[in-house]
Amino acid sequence: MPKAALRAAILAQLHRELELQIRAAHDSRDEATSAENKAEGQYDMRSQEAAYLAEGQARLAAELAESITIYQSLDLPDFTSASAVAVGALVTLEAKGRRSLYFFGPRNGGLEATIGELPFTIVTPTSPLGRQLIGQRLGATVQLPGRRGPEPHQIVELV
Repeated sequence: MPKAALRAAILAQLHRELELQIRAAHDSRDEATSAENKAEGQYDMRSQEAAYLAEGQARLAAELAESITIYQSLDLPDFTSASAVAVGALVTLEAKGRRSLYFFGPRNGGLEATIGELPFTIVTPTSPLGRQLIGQRLGATVQLPGRRGPEPHQIVELV
């Protein structure tokens, strides 16, 4: 899988989330400053709550914009069968015949994107799965939560 397509999929998903957060922040700001939300009593906090929400959404939008910059300049090295998992790796895990694809990224853990029909999830070095994966090599086994407790997943591909 070409890493350029991977980067493009991540950036497209980040841009979609950024646009959503910007719209939400604008809507919350408009609600906070609306004459309809003028306090009707000493305990009426509608406009204050909307202002707090707008501030949080604006902060999240700024973090997403920063993530876009980071992913645009992220080095995406090629990994071989002898390489250890590190930031920039695309890791395929297999358990009971099912494969899952994870991109080891610097931020935005949990973000899901697709390349064509192939879904993948970003994991970071600070996530539980990321802490297990970092430094591991092809053939190593990690434990993921399952319905009946931890399930072993083997690293079957590292790109």
